[in-house]
Amino acid sequence: MSDFNSNLIDQIRASNGHLTEGPFAGRQVLVLTTTGAKSGEKRESPLVYSRDGDDIVIVASMGGAPRNPAWYHNIVANPQVTIEVDGQRVQADARIFKDGDERRRLYDQHAEIHQGFTEYEARTGGRVIPVIVLKRVTASAAA
Repeated sequence: MSDFNSNLIDQIRASNGHLTEGPFAGRQVLVLTTTGAKSGEKRESPLVYSRDGDDIVIVASMGGAPRNPAWYHNIVANPQVTIEVDGQRVQADARIFKDGDERRRLYDQHAEIHQGFTEYEARTGGRVIPVIVLKRVTASAAA
């Protein structure tokens, strides 16, 4: 993990997810913990997010790169993740949207909050950026 990401994760944890300085000040940022698709090791990624009702929405934009981020491949291999949001650490199940009207709706809703995402689509070289909905696992669902 880069020093930038490591420092950002430390800030997220220290501020219960409410950053007040740096490039992500005032933005909704969480820590996503996935299980490595190949290694099986835990991997942490700081990501901006949006909400859709009670669900958390993240987008595999990688800044508009022509390929998906590593954390996305981890979710494909193992959709059970942990998220740290608003000072809470919770388990969640990930559902991936790669096309269709629901993906478009979720992406546009996310881009309204995080405006750089509008530009990311143009940079991908034709890659459709996946949208991931994280649904918290409740105690009764986990049983």
